Amino acid sequence: CNEWGQVFVLDALANYVPADSREAEGIIERVTPRLQHANSAVVLSAVKVIMKYVVIDVMPAKMTRYADRFLEKVTNADTERTLSRKMAPPLVTLLSTEPEIQYVALRNINLIVQKRPSILSSEIKVFFCKYNDPIYVKRNVDQVLLEFKEYATEVDVDFVRRSVRAIGRCAIKLNNAAEKCINVLLELIQTKVNYIVQEAIIVIKDIFRKYPNQYESIIATLCENLDTLDEPEAKASMVWIIGEYAERIDNADELLHSFLDAFEDETALVQLQLLTATVKLFLKRPNETQAMVQAVLKKATEESDNPDLRDRGYVYWRLLSANPDAAKAVVLAEKPVISDDTFTLEPALLDDLIGKISTLASVYHKLPSAFVVRSNIAEIQKQNEQEAADTEGDERYDDAETSDGGAPGGGAVDLLDMGGLAVGGAPPAPTTSAGGLDIFGAPVAAAPAPVAKKQLTNAQTGKGLVIHGAYTRRQGAFSLDLDVENQSSTTVPGVAIQLNKSTFGVVPTQPQVNFAAPLAPGQRASVSIPMTVSPQFVNATVAPHTVVQVALKNLGSGDVLYFSTDIDVSVLLTEGGLVDKADFITLWKGIADANETYFTIKASTASVDALAAIFKPRNVFYVAKRAVEGKEIGYFSFKTMTNVSAFLEVTFDGASNAANVCVKGDQAAFNPVFQKLIEQIAS
Repeated sequence: CNEWGQVFVLDALANYVPADSREAEGIIERVTPRLQHANSAVVLSAVKVIMKYVVIDVMPAKMTRYADRFLEKVTNADTERTLSRKMAPPLVTLLSTEPEIQYVALRNINLIVQKRPSILSSEIKVFFCKYNDPIYVKRNVDQVLLEFKEYATEVDVDFVRRSVRAIGRCAIKLNNAAEKCINVLLELIQTKVNYIVQEAIIVIKDIFRKYPNQYESIIATLCENLDTLDEPEAKASMVWIIGEYAERIDNADELLHSFLDAFEDETALVQLQLLTATVKLFLKRPNETQAMVQAVLKKATEESDNPDLRDRGYVYWRLLSANPDAAKAVVLAEKPVISDDTFTLEPALLDDLIGKISTLASVYHKLPSAFVVRSNIAEIQKQNEQEAADTEGDERYDDAETSDGGAPGGGAVDLLDMGGLAVGGAPPAPTTSAGGLDIFGAPVAAAPAPVAKKQLTNAQTGKGLVIHGAYTRRQGAFSLDLDVENQSSTTVPGVAIQLNKSTFGVVPTQPQVNFAAPLAPGQRASVSIPMTVSPQFVNATVAPHTVVQVALKNLGSGDVLYFSTDIDVSVLLTEGGLVDKADFITLWKGIADANETYFTIKASTASVDALAAIFKPRNVFYVAKRAVEGKEIGYFSFKTMTNVSAFLEVTFDGASNAANVCVKGDQAAFNPVFQKLIEQIAS
């Protein structure tokens, strides 16, 4: 059979339970040649079969009920070693393919080596990064110390940070290599590159926690770089080191004072560490630091709005006042030794994922139930029958309405199938004041205050109706606000509205709107029509744009009007578009460079903070900022109601209001739309 047929057969074998070890070895013997296949999917499926059949270790508890059928499958240790050697070359070969296949292979290898740590022990060099590897491939490298040292000199800041952190993980995982890792970190600190120094201090703090009282001789070197620290995590790590080893640092009080001077401006993470470090210093040097600890406790308990900081301050104050010995026992207690389990999975989850090798679950490192929504056949059939019944009912209703009310006169083409809506007759009794809408029979608040609306129709194009309108967003609600003036000779009881398919799938939640009172000739009314988005109305066949075509029917005359509206994309941005800093970095680096669009804006301000204040009401959220060589760089995130996310990098040069902007997202086709949005908001 063809390649995909082989994949299905191998997947079926992976789910088969052999009767005994002899049958298992027979199946493996026939599967092993598939390891040399040219198709990577066939190779990974063959690896999955072998990994499931070679079960020498203890079976998961949930499988004990099948123990009489599982047996030990392959019980010969020599056979197991032979199979491991046979699996290594195909896995190595996968790492020489396209980056996308490399990434999938690396995610699967991550699972395999957790189950069989020695399977690739002699192939370590294949994991070294190449200069042109994408970041999502580089992220998987955490093995080789000397390679990390070389990586730490590259120009990719995020990759350098990951490399320094990986050196720290090596030190924590490998006791015998810890000293060598420390030496490499010290060499990196000597480069005086700010972000390398700060990342090194962060990982050295964890090394101190893993190996207490072993490498404190390097503290003096760390203290030389205090003035360069500007990242909260690096500051907090350095403060922790000073507090933990205060008795070995002669000027520990002076060092802490340098941080305390700006206590109110520090982040919560740094403030908490400063509070604890000062208390530690006081317990070790009570005579010299009493005034310092009192000042810090006062700031924490009386001047801070952070409840965590206040609570910790009160706890320390009560401990120090009531029982200093108890305070020592609590604050200076021996800490448990830490370990690194960054990429380690729970044994039960690992066993399940081994059975999912070559599937999406092995890439996500999550079981299918975590990201797949399933419906049984009965539910699907029931839903289809209901939809068919609804459609049939709608057709009968449309036919009845058409026969009663008659078709609208004139030869206009009904592009949006508006002819089935009722025309003429008395409108339902209104339930709201003038300007309100009676949606589903429930009272609705009066229309909001007028906004800057554009003219959509004049008396001629609107067949007697002059309409101004704009899309708005208020308190999370998305609507189309219309001002309607009746310049015709007939009374207008209401209108029906329908939107054509568009980029964002905008649709009204109520297609027919009755005015609070019939609109007589010469009168005006304002209405706010609730809107939403629907996947069924998304037009993905053309490049993303902001134009929405509207058909509006006059329920008095039966005339159908057609016009276009230009939607302000900011009204489609949700209040849930903020991502935290850690997730932002991961998402930003995970998006291909090809999805980036660069442009320049003339902003109404020259600072990131001021720009953030302008962006926030439009649901463009500030994430972080940093200063590099006199330039201020801000990062922002936002998300549309259709779940299209995008991220911004805005760089001010400090000399003018001009800013360079980079917008990137998973769907690069939306970048021109987002560029237009940012230019409108910022100017």
